[in-house]
Amino acid sequence: MPSFLTDRSRNTAAFVVLGGAQVTLVAAITLLTVPLPAVQREFGLGQGDLALLTSAYGLTFGGLLLLGGRLADRWGAREVFLAGMALLALASAAGGLAPDHAVLLAARFAQGVGAAMAAPAAVSLVTRLRPDVRQRERALAVWGTLSVTGAVAGSLLSGLVAAVTSWRWSFLLPAAVGVAAVAAGAFLLPSAPRTEVRLDVPGALLATAGLVTFAYGLLEGATAVTVTGLLLTSGFFVLQTRSPRPLLPPRLVAHRRRGAALLVVFVTAAASATTTFLLSLHMQQVRGMSPISTSLAFLPFLLVVVMGPVSGRLLRRFGVRRVLVAGLLLAAVSMLLLGNVAAGGSVLAGLLVFPVASGLAFSGATVAALDDVPAEDAGAAGGLVNTAMEAGPTVGLAVLVALAEARAGHVSAGGAQAVTEGYGFALTAMAPVFLLTAATVAVAFTRTALTRTVLTRTALTQTRER
Repeated sequence: MPSFLTDRSRNTAAFVVLGGAQVTLVAAITLLTVPLPAVQREFGLGQGDLALLTSAYGLTFGGLLLLGGRLADRWGAREVFLAGMALLALASAAGGLAPDHAVLLAARFAQGVGAAMAAPAAVSLVTRLRPDVRQRERALAVWGTLSVTGAVAGSLLSGLVAAVTSWRWSFLLPAAVGVAAVAAGAFLLPSAPRTEVRLDVPGALLATAGLVTFAYGLLEGATAVTVTGLLLTSGFFVLQTRSPRPLLPPRLVAHRRRGAALLVVFVTAAASATTTFLLSLHMQQVRGMSPISTSLAFLPFLLVVVMGPVSGRLLRRFGVRRVLVAGLLLAAVSMLLLGNVAAGGSVLAGLLVFPVASGLAFSGATVAALDDVPAEDAGAAGGLVNTAMEAGPTVGLAVLVALAEARAGHVSAGGAQAVTEGYGFALTAMAPVFLLTAATVAVAFTRTALTRTVLTRTALTQTRER
């Protein structure tokens, strides 16, 4: 048996390296958000330049995740993870030292490429570190909460940087973690099996083009670009059903439980990002709070940190289906509370309930999405989970911000009241979405359970007849 499985401390340290990297990869998305006005003043940027700078990291991160997952399967998860973190560190250093806007934009794109390589490889390595089913379930339950932790950490650090120092220090965290992950990972991380299947290059190009085009169209409100992205993405899925070496094996998506789990990740990630975005604007635009005070207001979201271990215990005791449904129902309640943005007590209650709900949802969904995945598809499955995590905020922000603006436009009073009602309407609209998702999970997992029961009874009957 390999030494990394028998040395408990080495195994734990390796998990910490991977977990720290995952938190940082997500935190890097928002680290530059609050300091953007300072960047705008230094380089004389327009709103379009700022929008592209904001979305550059997420576009390459989300667009290249499926390819990054397949690279991990093909070239080895350990090697691809180390290469991705090294690229993240170099790109972050370049961003912090950028002399002009062009270099800064290129650095943000390169950061996303490194993240797209490292994230799915990290998931594959986690399953490698925990070969025992129960240990793997506990590890994945914790892993499911790390993205939310990263998002909260990024928002808090973003406000802190904007308040006390130069925006260039926003690149310090990903640069430092990237260097540390490469140095420690080279000694701690286990080797992973490689596949001999050649990469689906046409599929990779089509997937990347489709996801990037779709996301960019939504972010910019360009309908034609969004439709083009949808067509390219549809073409990618058609190509995968006909390819002898698909980038995304159709069996990974067709699995009922996995499909429901990915829906949970998508919806919960959308709600998390939209809640942070809309409430941040409300606190600063309507309540007149400072950037640092706004960041501190989201401290209750750090409750999600303790939800990983708690969710692991609940999953063992009650099963994935019950934990997921409970988390989604709580999330619906939290959206109703947050939707009452005019009442401070209601918002505080929502900020306390949502991290508990999202922790249960993300943990259960991560365990279900990676259950029974063949070793040769571990990287692809990790890329799929991360893609749902990245696509959710993009789609959620585009749709819910549009709802908020439409609602505000129908408020005759205008001003702060219109803005408040618009934000409240958009957040409240997420409640029925969570209820529908809970119903989908209940049906998908029940059917699977009934199928297994029928098969078991059939096998017992055949055994008795013999």
